Amino acid sequence: MTDANSRSIVSNQPGLHEKLDEIVLKHLSAEFKKPIAEHTQAAFDQVNEKVQAFAGPIILDSCCGVGESTANLAKRHPDALVIGIDKSSHRLDKHDIEYKQTDAGQYILVQADLNDFWRLAVAANWQPSHHYLLYPNPWPKAKHLQRRWHGAAIFPFIVKLGGRLELRSNWDIYVKEFARSLELAGHECDVELYESDIAITPFERKYWASGQQSHRLVINL
Repeated sequence: MTDANSRSIVSNQPGLHEKLDEIVLKHLSAEFKKPIAEHTQAAFDQVNEKVQAFAGPIILDSCCGVGESTANLAKRHPDALVIGIDKSSHRLDKHDIEYKQTDAGQYILVQADLNDFWRLAVAANWQPSHHYLLYPNPWPKAKHLQRRWHGAAIFPFIVKLGGRLELRSNWDIYVKEFARSLELAGHECDVELYESDIAITPFERKYWASGQQSHRLVINL
């Protein structure tokens, strides 16, 4: 069974990155001025029309991959509009047709760069009730700290979006670093093991089948 062969995270980092605080504090105090890409602006504008016309809660499923989690979250939150965002058209194109017609819940999948999409959502005053970051790429090499969401210049906008943020990873250091970054932004939370009988993403299924644990944080921002 190939699902049981998921490789464990290998990192040259034994704990929190030594420059984590310095980099996060720099991003929290700086202005992110990178221009918005045209394709993300166009994608956002389309979704924003639906968001503004929708009367119920808005839920974000960032780094949604093939969109399986987005469909499952829509079933869990039938009164909400769930928006799954991923930069890869290759992943989104794998979205199974069965997920496009759900008996409960509504959702949209959008291809966009989250570095731009999150900033546009903040500027448009979106107020998601929930924001899920399920198994983002952990970038485990120490030199890649600033490719992790909490080490990136976009991090303050994740905080500004608010809502009930839930992050999961199979690498505990990633979640602990994210928690420390949130603490630096004035929001303390705990990191815990996450277990469930039902996997809602392909990664979750793969990790659990190979004996890896999930770590998560949940915080109301």
